[in-house]
Amino acid sequence: MQRKLIRPNLTEVKEKMTKEAKEKEAAKKKMPPPTDTHAENYYFLKQMNKKTKMVVVFSDGEQVEGYIEWYDRNCFKLNREGAPNLLIYKRQVKYLFKSEQAERYGDSEAENISGNKGSLRKTE
Repeated sequence: MQRKLIRPNLTEVKEKMTKEAKEKEAAKKKMPPPTDTHAENYYFLKQMNKKTKMVVVFSDGEQVEGYIEWYDRNCFKLNREGAPNLLIYKRQVKYLFKSEQAERYGDSEAENISGNKGSLRKTE
């Protein structure tokens, strides 16, 4: 008695492999863009390394001034001279800017300084 060798049809195997590869590529192409551009991280690191004095304006209009010591995704620590240090939640911050900008442009224009508001023109 002789045994008969049964070989799989190679075209069927190749078709299955190409279908799986196409599905994986389609899944990879539909990935949404990243939500984080890391610009905020870069800005905080730059201000921390230079120990830049910053003014933080809260949603209710209150302003505090100090140096950023560290930060994470939800909050940052502000060191102040002659006052207690603060742990500030980012969601409560309207905007922040360098305190030297307030001195350079005057107190009236310091309120307009933020990422989207007004233009920075030196008044003389």
